[in-house]
Amino acid sequence: MDRRSKAAASDENTALLSGEPGTASQVNNSRLFLAVFSVVLGNFSFGYSLVYASPVQSALQGSEDPRLQMDSSQYAWFGSIYSLGAAAGGLGAMMLNDMIGRKMSIMTSALPSAVGYMLMGGASDRWMLLLGRFLTGVAGGMTSASIPVYISEISHPAIRGAMGSCPQITAVCGALVLYALGTRLPWRWLAVAGGVPVVVLVVLVALMPSSPRRLLSLGREEEAEEALRWLRGRDYHVQTELRAVQNSIRSQGGVALRELATPTYYRPILISVGMRFLQQLSGITPTLVYMQYILSTSRVALDPGIATVIVGVVRLFSVAIAAGLMDRAGRKALLYTSSTLMILSSLSLTMYSHVNGCSPPPPPPNATHLLQPGFDSLGVAPAGLSLVPLFLVIIFIFGYAMGWGPITWLLMAEVLPLVARGVASGLCVAVSWLTAFAVTHLFMSLADGYGLYVPYLCFTVVCVFCLLFTAVCVPETRGRSLEEIENFFRTGRTFTISS
Repeated sequence: MDRRSKAAASDENTALLSGEPGTASQVNNSRLFLAVFSVVLGNFSFGYSLVYASPVQSALQGSEDPRLQMDSSQYAWFGSIYSLGAAAGGLGAMMLNDMIGRKMSIMTSALPSAVGYMLMGGASDRWMLLLGRFLTGVAGGMTSASIPVYISEISHPAIRGAMGSCPQITAVCGALVLYALGTRLPWRWLAVAGGVPVVVLVVLVALMPSSPRRLLSLGREEEAEEALRWLRGRDYHVQTELRAVQNSIRSQGGVALRELATPTYYRPILISVGMRFLQQLSGITPTLVYMQYILSTSRVALDPGIATVIVGVVRLFSVAIAAGLMDRAGRKALLYTSSTLMILSSLSLTMYSHVNGCSPPPPPPNATHLLQPGFDSLGVAPAGLSLVPLFLVIIFIFGYAMGWGPITWLLMAEVLPLVARGVASGLCVAVSWLTAFAVTHLFMSLADGYGLYVPYLCFTVVCVFCLLFTAVCVPETRGRSLEEIENFFRTGRTFTISS
């Protein structure tokens, strides 16, 4: 670390941690919390829209309107086209973040989201459903690429970690709300309800300040000072923090293409891309998108809608646990645990589905709020069905949320060199969502054509590769500075990065 970088780091720590003017004791976080809450409504909408296909599947496949009715192949497109939209939105947001800023990028995402929900809510033909699904995917990709950047730039170090966990938690909350509403609302009203947080997002974010870092990079020092004072409180002395940000901006440079061929750059990029690739191949996206189909096909002894809500609650609980263990147990320990749980649960689900010959039940009437045939008013099935598939799906989701879900994002931020982060992040976004599209689209064909055990056998094999990849390729970054991590990739000296 050079002298200028050390000075910048010292300034930043002094401004927030010491007992002098401009200290943490004089920081008022209430407006910062309001700003974070405002933008993470976009993540809530992302989580909601991602799993929209789950509770509406039986209604659309059983629709009495031939213009809306979908067979398995058509529904595979409805479920997977979201990922194509997210890939386009994520890559587009990376350009918009620099062109119009983080705040405006987040607000712009409301346009495709609102249009998408309107198309799905008022759909009179399949193309409207598909286009609406694609547009909500574009919005989801934009928010998932813009919101974490905005939050990291407006937060101070003392609470940046806590604020950084908010996007994932609110996305999981959005999915849980969708699952819960899916037990009561028809599919059109689910689309209408999805537009509510989008409207609130636009209203609130319009009142929030732009990122001070963004304003400083444009040479708008007075606006940056006012924005930072609004975020920290009127009693906070902003000049020290502003100087630290300015020094950080001046110290950043570019990277030549030939430099990407050196281990310092290509090794962390390959690790990040490989983790995003394996993360999606593990089957998490089709499991979330087709949750009710999986539980119906597995003949779970609860109404699939109610069982899906239970899975959503467990997912939220496991994300909270992972956030608390991230810096205590270490990244690799959680990845090992995650991979092992996913292997055991997917293999068990493969064996259960193969032995029991699971097949989907006939579609219910055209409404998502009706219980599946044969279930009582509490959603409990008659004797002969089992809770084993539900338990296995819960273990799979729990395992993913404990490691391969959050740590994949965290490691990408830790190991990617700052000067190459823009290009590398774009590559990771593209690989992640294009892989999610392929896996989600193929899932229905394999499950309907051969049985549910076939895709989950594939997922089991992938999870084994996840375990091996963790052992061979992933470094332990817990307790290591960014400089130590970069030095590890530059020198290859493993003792500098060991746990």
